[in-house]
This record gives sequence, structure tokens and C-alpha cells, in this order.
Amino acid sequence: MHTVRPYIATMSTSSPMTADDLLRLNLPDKRTELVRGVLVVREPAGYRHGEVAARLGKVLMDHGDRHDLGQVLAAETGFKLATDPDTVRAPDVAFVSHARIPDPSPTGFAALAPDLVVEVLSPDERPGEVLSKVGDWLSAGCALVWVVDPIRRLTRVYRADGSQSNVAADGTLDGEGVLPGFACPLAGVV
Repeated sequence: MHTVRPYIATMSTSSPMTADDLLRLNLPDKRTELVRGVLVVREPAGYRHGEVAARLGKVLMDHGDRHDLGQVLAAETGFKLATDPDTVRAPDVAFVSHARIPDPSPTGFAALAPDLVVEVLSPDERPGEVLSKVGDWLSAGCALVWVVDPIRRLTRVYRADGSQSNVAADGTLDGEGVLPGFACPLAGVV
């Protein structure tokens, strides 16, 4: 099996790329993020990845709408997490509570961390890359990060207080204080 690694580049060797540069960048059919001023480019996600992300987005949106809790945002919505150098991360699914929704909605990247982030692992992602994303989300103020592994059928849960836990295939994802009342059997989405 051929493993695809992310391509990492900067706009120039003398200055880091900015979030505004990223907004103007046009790389068709690629997923991009900006990590401390460095552009990270990945191939589009695979079918299974998209299926799991869509299922999670749907159940989160259904619950959030039913209880009027906030907004669920689709895959690859960029959030500006740090400035100078800029970091823009794009989760597979994000939830932002009503109290934190920007008004008006930005046309570019929102300068905030979502309350909940879902990262669905792709077969080519390395553990260090994933932990770097989790660290960026939590450092920027995210309360809860779910890293869903569709192949192993488990989810690692990371919290702002530093605690972690695992949810096995027969377990249940819990919205905890971020999405009160949310419970979803992991087997229903992976």
C-alpha cells in the first residue's frame, strides 16, 4: 500500500505564510492547513473518512438543533487558532456553542477554537501529526476533541483539563458539558 505524506511548504523562505495568504491560496482538490506559518497540504480524504465524518456531523447537528445549542460546521472549515505566526486548523467536524458564535459570521477564518472538534483519522496520518492537531485545538481553547479511528473502531477523547479516555466500538460518545444530553453509540458512526 502506498502511503501519502502531507506536503509541507512555505510561501517564501524569509517570512511565514499568514492566514490571509491561505485564504487567497488556490490549490484545487487539496486539503490545506497553516501550522505556525507553514503551509501543510494533503490529498483529499478517502471515502470511508468522509462517510464517518458525515455521520458524526449529522448526529451532532441533529442534537444541537433539537436542543438549540449552537452550530455544527462541516469538514475543512478553517479556524484561526494563533497569530504571528498564524495557525489555521480545519477539523472534520466542529461544534460552536451559541454563546461563542461570531456575529456577524466571518467570511474568512473565525478567530476562535470550537467547543468540540472531531478529527477522523485517515490511514496515512501519523500519530505525531494527530497529537500536534489535538495540542493546537486544546491550547487554543477547545474543550473537547474526539479523534475517531474508523479502522480500529475506537475514539480517543481529549479534554481541556488534560484528561483523556478511550471509547471502544461498543461504547458511547458523550457530549459531556459541551453538548449536554448528547450520547451516540460509536458503532452507529464507524
